[in-house]
Amino acid sequence: MSWQQYVDQHLIATGKVSKAAIHGLDGNPWATSAGFTVAPAEAAALARAFGDPQPLYQTGIVLNGVKYMFLRATDRSLLGRKGGDAGCIVVKTNQALLIGVYEGGLQGGDCNNVVEKLADYLASVGY
Repeated sequence: MSWQQYVDQHLIATGKVSKAAIHGLDGNPWATSAGFTVAPAEAAALARAFGDPQPLYQTGIVLNGVKYMFLRATDRSLLGRKGGDAGCIVVKTNQALLIGVYEGGLQGGDCNNVVEKLADYLASVGY
């Protein structure tokens, strides 16, 4: 399966994720949904934030030039929010960052579950 198919079929097609991307830990894009371009510098900054998330409290999580207020970090995920009905999750696997955005009435918990589930699978097969 191609990386684009993971984005299209396992993230966007669920109806729980509005926009999505998969990037390497170096920030380079592997696949992205239509109209959603996370810059390599944005993704690389997020990869670094897993080592020290404190700077995100000032800079926020920036995806496709849009700033999301940083909410919290775990050892493998970063969560952000924009306004009352939009947000994002970034999940780190062994080799990649999975990025999901929810908006337009979608629920954050549903989006997070979908992205985390795909991350679990990719990590289990070495990615």
